[in-house]
Formats: sequence, structure tokens, C-alpha cells
Amino acid sequence: MKKPVKEAIALEYGQHQVPSVVLKADAELAERVIAEARRQGIMVTEDAELLSALANVGLHEEIPPELYHAVAVLLSWVYWLKGLTPDDAPTQNG
Repeated sequence: MKKPVKEAIALEYGQHQVPSVVLKADAELAERVIAEARRQGIMVTEDAELLSALANVGLHEEIPPELYHAVAVLLSWVYWLKGLTPDDAPTQNG
């Protein structure tokens, strides 16, 4: 059985009002990106449906409105795991 190709998409949120795709990788590079993210304490989730939807967003583009809810759920999970509130997040002004 062939091992599925690993993919990674990274989002940035805080510098702009809408999350943006800042990285896309697959295969070995994706595995290295995910390992480094985990090493640095960056939250990583595996969601095939969200990955598929984000694959249609260009690099350095904001996510489309139809993905706002899914990404908001993901961000709230990250805040909760880190014990943060949205007020603790960096903003575009600071």
C-alpha cells in the first residue's frame, strides 16, 4: 500500500483582519515543515477537508468568506489549547 503524500498549509492571522495562506508544501518538505512547527510549539491540525479547501487559496491570499467559520473554529481551538483569549493575540496595530 502506497503511503499518502503529506501536505501542509500554514495560515497567518493577526497582521491582517483575515487569515492568509503563508505556506504551502507537500511530500518531504511538508513533513519537515510540520516537524519544525511542532518543535517550535506551533499548533498543527490534520483536517483533510480544510486542507482541500485551502489548497484552492493562493499563496499570500486571504482565505475566502466561505472558510471563515472553519478557520474560526480552528483558531478558537488553538486559543483554548494555549490558554489564550482573542484579546491576547497580536493585532495589525501591535
